[in-house]
Amino acid sequence: MKFKYAQRILFTAVIVLNCISSQAQTESNQSSSALVDGKGSEVGVSEERLARIDAMCLEAIEDGDIPGVVALVARNGKIVYHKAFGTSDANSKRTLLKDDIFRLASQSKAITATAVMMLWEEGKFQLDDPISKYIPEFKNPQVLDSLLDDGTFLTTPADKEISIRHLLTHTSGIGYGVIDGDERIKKIYEDAGIIDLFTTEKITIADNIKKLAALPLHHNPGEKFTYGESYDVLGYFIEVISGEPFDTYLQTHVFEPLEMTNTAFYLPKSKEDRLVAVQTSEEGKWINYPTTFYDPNYPIKGAKQFFSGGAGLSSTAEDYARFLQMYLNNGELNGTRLLSRTTIKTIMANQIGDLWGEDPEAFYGLAFMVQSEKGEGSGGNGSKGTFSWGGYFNTSYFADPEEQIIGILLKQTQKLKSDDTRWKFSVLVGQSIDD
Repeated sequence: MKFKYAQRILFTAVIVLNCISSQAQTESNQSSSALVDGKGSEVGVSEERLARIDAMCLEAIEDGDIPGVVALVARNGKIVYHKAFGTSDANSKRTLLKDDIFRLASQSKAITATAVMMLWEEGKFQLDDPISKYIPEFKNPQVLDSLLDDGTFLTTPADKEISIRHLLTHTSGIGYGVIDGDERIKKIYEDAGIIDLFTTEKITIADNIKKLAALPLHHNPGEKFTYGESYDVLGYFIEVISGEPFDTYLQTHVFEPLEMTNTAFYLPKSKEDRLVAVQTSEEGKWINYPTTFYDPNYPIKGAKQFFSGGAGLSSTAEDYARFLQMYLNNGELNGTRLLSRTTIKTIMANQIGDLWGEDPEAFYGLAFMVQSEKGEGSGGNGSKGTFSWGGYFNTSYFADPEEQIIGILLKQTQKLKSDDTRWKFSVLVGQSIDD
């Protein structure tokens, strides 16, 4: 009886420990307010100067550069500009609304990296651990030497294993298939049936990543910066480490704590009409982008089970602003802490050395491109330390820790002839500061 009682106590203790460890987010001693609406005058921003963003957006639509856009500006935790212009769909001509939902594509990467670092904070792995320790299929990676006419390829052994840090910094050597710059990698990925970005097909990230692990790398890990499917690997890695489906982990540990109620890989029926269509211009008219190597309607149709850590999420401007505000708050929002201030410091450090050249205007951390002092001096891109990125469907964002300002510009377009709104928006946000 004593033995059985001791077993029961031990089992209960294990359950309790598991529950505690599964809570990656915690209550914080700090409690910044949730992102709220405010006036520019309250946070040192000129309303008159913000109006220049209106003119820029309307001019771009009138000139036929873009069909529509949502722009958001926040400072010191207050949204001082949030407007929508143009149309959301070429067929219906529906007016674009500021709470419409956009495919984030590569803006998903920062969210995936955040989840990785939350698990790292729990002591579940080291950043320089080989990924093969957790996904054995990556053991003994090979570097592409040559692709033969019959579709087979020759390789040489990589000089080191791929680490988690390599994946976070796009230095793993893993490519991007159909959008890759190396035609040989394109062919190899295509022949292997690799899903590069999005799919409506019935396939899981586990299946995809295990196939990817058998394919050759562009180069030795850590040797170069190569944009690729590293973050899809990290999505599966999160499943392995957490024991939860990737979408469930993000929903429970990131989206719910940050009240990101409109962010997900796939949309429920009730939100389908808020998804903005991907558009392109043809003979001077906007049309909805056709199905190519992917179906642009993937968030609302198909199997809905492929959770791409590098490109799969959809969201709104306000939801993404909440995510960025958490970073400006050093890892906390509305009394909930996702990351420590010390971890944020690591994420924003130069993790790739001089792989972007000596004394570059920006460098890459563990999730973002980060502005250097030289970049600040060049003008138009924020203060030193400003972090940013964008997405395949013409979305972009930046957050400036020094000025405590966020800028988000969301569009859904492909194959445009011209579009200067991204760089103009950055300049116009900066010039609106009036304190």
